[in-house]
Amino acid sequence: MGWERESLAQLDTLYNGLFDWLGDQYDSVTGGFYYARSSVKDDHFSPDIESTAQALNILIRHQLAEKMPDSVKQQMIDFFQAKQDKETGYFYDEHPSMKEDEVMVHRALAYSINSLKRLGAKHLYRLPVSLNVAPAYTESLEAYRKKWESIDLRNSWRGCDLLASSTVYIGQLPVERQASYIKAFEQYLAEIQDKETGLWGEGSLYVRISGTFKLHTFYRRFQIPMPNQDKIYQSILTCLRNEEAVDMCYIRNPIDLLSFLALAIPEHERKEITEITIRNIAKLKREDGGFSRELDHSPKAPNVAQVKGDEYYPNMPKPVPIGLGLYEGDMNATTQATLIRIQLYRLLECEPDSLIDPEHFWRKWRLELEQKEV
Repeated sequence: MGWERESLAQLDTLYNGLFDWLGDQYDSVTGGFYYARSSVKDDHFSPDIESTAQALNILIRHQLAEKMPDSVKQQMIDFFQAKQDKETGYFYDEHPSMKEDEVMVHRALAYSINSLKRLGAKHLYRLPVSLNVAPAYTESLEAYRKKWESIDLRNSWRGCDLLASSTVYIGQLPVERQASYIKAFEQYLAEIQDKETGLWGEGSLYVRISGTFKLHTFYRRFQIPMPNQDKIYQSILTCLRNEEAVDMCYIRNPIDLLSFLALAIPEHERKEITEITIRNIAKLKREDGGFSRELDHSPKAPNVAQVKGDEYYPNMPKPVPIGLGLYEGDMNATTQATLIRIQLYRLLECEPDSLIDPEHFWRKWRLELEQKEV
């Protein structure tokens, strides 16, 4: 067995207990998933859009969705469809502050549309652009440009999240208008990229890499190569070697970027990247079977977790708590952990083994649901 397989075998041990944890997050009444174990046990919380979409991602990444019982699939479809507001076309969670967070609203819109598509269904009502309730900046290229220029990048992660999420409406525009908007955003990003590092915005290396990761979702979606890829790669290497990964996103974002860049990486650097990534992700594994977003705890409100400690970013939204912030696994981190595994296998050019048999998973799922209902 070469070092690649030894490393991946070590990685796979970290996923013990994950599927039991995932099953416990499911709510058979709503068809949605809770964020963390503490969310399940506290009546103040309910299943939310992001956690449910992330749970679906886990099921898909482990080839479990194909065997999903029709009843579970229909409940998940019902969950997302029930979240759509008929008057605006947006998808909202129950917490009133959720509507005030621009990024959360945009993420919920994208998550819900994509999840319904993956489940073989679609939204019940028209979407914001067709209802003429999308933000005014979507009405022209000039207005969109002003929106992008208004976004503060002192914290690259938050700022680039606002930039990237603003493009959620481009796919809702008439097809003949989309190309010019895509080109305009591509040109704007090229203008503001740091040509020395290949990154965008300000902050620590991990913060800037996380911002760059947010922007890569635009490049990936529209199949556009990122500019200055070699510079981005060198920044990633420097960051992995010198900064502490205190957040699961700091582990996932570099490895996901590397996958998208698809550069020829020397073997000794692939080994180094693999070792650092596995060492970092192991620190976030929790006894309940899941993974936590942060070293010290699972954030109560992930919507404000990008700006940490004494960092400052203007006009931050109100926290939207979906857990108690305990030392526990959470859906946000656990879905990222499943993606990290896929990307590491891809980096090492190995085919991932199945961690669980789909038939066994769903059989156990049904038994546990029956026990809960007794």
